[in-house]
Amino acid sequence: MIGHIGLILGLALLIVLALRGVNILLAVLLSVLVIGLTNGMAFQEIFLDYFPFGASGAFTFAGNFLLLFLCGALFGRIMAASHAAQGVAMGITRRLGAKRALLIAMLVCALLTYGGVVVFVVIFTMYPIGVTLMREANIPRRLYAAAIALGAGTFTMTALPGTPSIHNVIAARSLGTDLFAGGWLGLVAGVLMAVLGMWYLERQWRLATAQGEGYEATPKDEQMAALAPSSDQSLPSLRKSILPIVLVLGMIAIPRLLLMSGVQAEWIQFALTQPVLWASFALLSGTIFCYLLFPPVRKNFVRSAGQGADDALLPLINTAAVIGFGGVVIQTAGFHGFAAWLLELPLPPLVSVFLSANLISGITASASGGLQIFMSSLAPAYLEAGVAPELLHRIANLAAGGLDSLPHSGAVIALFTLMGLTHKEAYRDIFVVTVLVPLMAALVVVALAMLFFG
Repeated sequence: MIGHIGLILGLALLIVLALRGVNILLAVLLSVLVIGLTNGMAFQEIFLDYFPFGASGAFTFAGNFLLLFLCGALFGRIMAASHAAQGVAMGITRRLGAKRALLIAMLVCALLTYGGVVVFVVIFTMYPIGVTLMREANIPRRLYAAAIALGAGTFTMTALPGTPSIHNVIAARSLGTDLFAGGWLGLVAGVLMAVLGMWYLERQWRLATAQGEGYEATPKDEQMAALAPSSDQSLPSLRKSILPIVLVLGMIAIPRLLLMSGVQAEWIQFALTQPVLWASFALLSGTIFCYLLFPPVRKNFVRSAGQGADDALLPLINTAAVIGFGGVVIQTAGFHGFAAWLLELPLPPLVSVFLSANLISGITASASGGLQIFMSSLAPAYLEAGVAPELLHRIANLAAGGLDSLPHSGAVIALFTLMGLTHKEAYRDIFVVTVLVPLMAALVVVALAMLFFG
């Protein structure tokens, strides 16, 4: 009984500390200490065995995915240093106009993250530009933040096939699938998330305007606006700026397209069976292409590359810490009882996948952390029950992107901190576009999968 109480207390402590802005690594270490000691684990078992090592260990995860995080962050930083990321943002803004600022924010964030630019680089790219857009269109800050979250943290993260996101790679590596597994189901979910999310945000904008709510400047806005490209600043064209993203996605897609055409080659099999290495290679190729294509980045390439390496560390450590938290949790009797309860529920297997992946991601407040724990602890049981690996890949990915954005989510807290928002001001809109809408899209996909695949 005390072990079950300790598990609940540890989870509650993690949530409370995260909401209070405590560093996620410190919050995790304190939480696993509570869970471990109340479940009869020795101190050395907690911090030298279960937390760092094993299938869900922090160091195990960091070792397996360091290269992907590094190449993704490097590509994102070089895209920013070359002004290509700003070129994408300003190019779309000029074509659509500031009055479509919410759509612009969603499209730019989606395009950049789908191409492999890490979320934090995307946020820092969009905020300076967003100050001008919010001011010109009189958009409440909370809605602009929600548009960024919709574009950067939903369908490009878990739904769209081929994305080099960590979530897609975790599923592919664990199940032996490729990054395009369950592709048409992912496309359906992606369209639903984008359309429903934008419908909600546009509706909220109209309501806010009718109630006299609009943009309110802050001192930080002026500082961030100074970082935005000025109207007379020379930026690469949209067509040129988007080429590195096309290259990254093309390199990921070509092996599968060639295989579908009947072409057999050893490198194609390598690309399809090594998603971490091939996605990393695609991102690194995009970085080199940026260097060759955009002269501005060559002047400070070494410094920018070093900043990219630094950019990789914090997301990697935070994600690994959450996964290490799961590595301790899955050793407890309470978790084993919880997992057995989930598997024994009288539900169709795909519905059970949806429920279990969502709950684990909600507990950890991390789609990648929850997905890694799900893959190491529950996925084998679903495979044995007859769920096809391709379906398990896509549906688990979609489900992990549902409850991951609860108030204690590190990404949510980081976005609010950057934009000067509180949970009271802005979380409702974030909840709708990053929790409710993805849950609805995932349920539709589950229904379609059951209809067409039984």
